[in-house]
Amino acid sequence: MLVGRPNVGKSTLLNVLVRSKVSIAARRPQTTRHRILGIRSRPDGQIVFVDTPGLSGGRARGLPGKLGRVTRASLEGVDLLLLVITASGWTAEDEHVLGVAAGVGVPIVLAINMVDRLTDPTRLLPLIDESQGRAAFAAIVPVSAMTGHNLDALEQELLTLLPPGPRMFPEGQLTDRDERFRASELIREKIVTQLGDELPYVTAVTIESLEREAGSARIGAVIWVEKGTQKGIVIGRGGQRLKRIGQEARADLEAWLGTRVHLDLWVKVRENWTGSEAALQAFGYGEE
Repeated sequence: MLVGRPNVGKSTLLNVLVRSKVSIAARRPQTTRHRILGIRSRPDGQIVFVDTPGLSGGRARGLPGKLGRVTRASLEGVDLLLLVITASGWTAEDEHVLGVAAGVGVPIVLAINMVDRLTDPTRLLPLIDESQGRAAFAAIVPVSAMTGHNLDALEQELLTLLPPGPRMFPEGQLTDRDERFRASELIREKIVTQLGDELPYVTAVTIESLEREAGSARIGAVIWVEKGTQKGIVIGRGGQRLKRIGQEARADLEAWLGTRVHLDLWVKVRENWTGSEAALQAFGYGEE
């Protein structure tokens, strides 16, 4: 299981390790809202990665509380933890996550991500030394999810530390999530990327229809917000922002599905959905 504070690059790291975009990534906290499995099959073994919302301290209600409970529940039954921090150094949030991870009772591998951003590479060795003093990590591996630096070494460390057992998934399967879920997430990624400063946490996406035809697919999706004013922000002047979201999402959907996609988007209001248990359940945010 990948653990770390929000925005350390866990989802990007998962995608490059699995060699497929199974988890959306954006430079915003709470981009990942679900427990997602990414499956890496090799001739010498299979690694099942668990990606979850970032761990943060404190108690929260509504959607943030739901995400925290999903992450903590996912810790049960894992064989190995991959703790991700950035090369900028330890933060109080990183220390909180390490405290949670240390209580699980399984080996912990530390991945120091974003080493490509270091303007002074000599800062890496002191960070490794400091990290060794914080916990008895099974391994410490500096990596860059963006450039691919040292990812083969990280994967080999993980495979070596995992216990032997039968393959859990068939060859070629990359995730446990279905097409509707992945389509909704690809659309939500474009919303987060474009509206992160204005509407960072109050949008959700549901897929109303997904039909495959010869040489094409037709997808109908609803973007949910909490207020009428937010609906106008998503649509934009003359519908231009919604059009741009649709264009970018359609490009990713076509690349993923390998076919031409006709995408219909609607924006609807459900007041205070992030604080409503019924709405959270309806939008797929159950306890996973």
